[in-house]
Amino acid sequence: MTGARPVIATGQQIGAGWSPALSVAKALAALAEARRSGAEAVYWLADEDHDRAEVAGVVGLEGGRLKRHRFRFESRTGTATGWLPWNATHQAEAERLWGPLPQPQEPTLRGHVLALGQPLWDRGLRPFSPTEPRIRASIQTELERWRTLNLEALLMRQAEALEAQGAPLPLDPRVQAAWFSLDPQSGRRQRLEQGESLPAGHWLSPGAAVRPLMQSLLLPVAAVVLGPSERAYWRLCEPLWERVGLAAPKILPRPTVFVIPPGFSISPDQLDALRLGAWDRLAAWPGALPTARFHAPEPDKSWPQAVQARFQKELARTRDRLTKLDRRLHREAAAHQLSGDPERLRQLLFPFDAPQERVMPGVPWLRNENLLDAILERMDGASPVILVEEP
Repeated sequence: MTGARPVIATGQQIGAGWSPALSVAKALAALAEARRSGAEAVYWLADEDHDRAEVAGVVGLEGGRLKRHRFRFESRTGTATGWLPWNATHQAEAERLWGPLPQPQEPTLRGHVLALGQPLWDRGLRPFSPTEPRIRASIQTELERWRTLNLEALLMRQAEALEAQGAPLPLDPRVQAAWFSLDPQSGRRQRLEQGESLPAGHWLSPGAAVRPLMQSLLLPVAAVVLGPSERAYWRLCEPLWERVGLAAPKILPRPTVFVIPPGFSISPDQLDALRLGAWDRLAAWPGALPTARFHAPEPDKSWPQAVQARFQKELARTRDRLTKLDRRLHREAAAHQLSGDPERLRQLLFPFDAPQERVMPGVPWLRNENLLDAILERMDGASPVILVEEP
């Protein structure tokens, strides 16, 4: 790697339709940083992971409404995602969800992802698959050496230290394996216990906590763009870099991207109130509210207890109804502030009550060239939240 151009890396387990859209945000953040620093931007296709449920579960549109969908892949349990088939049936399903799509570069999920990512490759991002046989063969001996270093012990001690600090631990090396075997013919990936022999003809495949090291073994990584959960598990491998003789890259936090429908006006500091539906925090109604006009009388003590109880119940019901009218007025005020219905905007930016980039696929962003350029232009390396109006 001596003399090689430094790399700004990012990546994601490959998912149908580039799901979720935060994969596109990470790719553009890496590309923007590479342009600023004169480095090369590389997108690491995490195609040896085997979380089929994650890559198969997507969201699409049907009749103007969001619909959850799950692709079915006819392959053995444990098959790495790069080997999952992508055939004409999958392509037809995807087009029913998202409209016309480019044909896959090869009849696999990896080929589908590579085809959809072409607008990113055209802008200078380089896709990189660690499962290309020639590349993988070149590091097999070094990975085997790493396996003799008992990295598991360091990972477990680090996990205990992080727990003692109260730090998040998205994966636990005391439960999850540090090493797997990967059959390059079938793509089947299986857990390797300590001391267990690697089957003949198979590759060593690092678990998530060791993968950052393999990335720097294959590429001259100067910095990586990571999301919050990734940053948490990268902390696990902090003691491993020195043990294997590599320098840890700089970590750059991935910004959150929201694509705003045309005509709306909103700022980052209003997003939390929008997510919660707290219209009064967005723009409170300037005049008197219905609840302010309601002065509940006390029940007459001469009434029977049952009547008094019913009276209190009716008052409570009236308060609830008036509170809903308060909320309606706050929504009217918020609509004026945002230049559109806040509830509609909330559903678009937080579908299923989660940020859109975590729910929606990246494919609509990828086929909107102007949108990609607008997001890329706003990737300044400092703003944690980026709002872009859809062109």
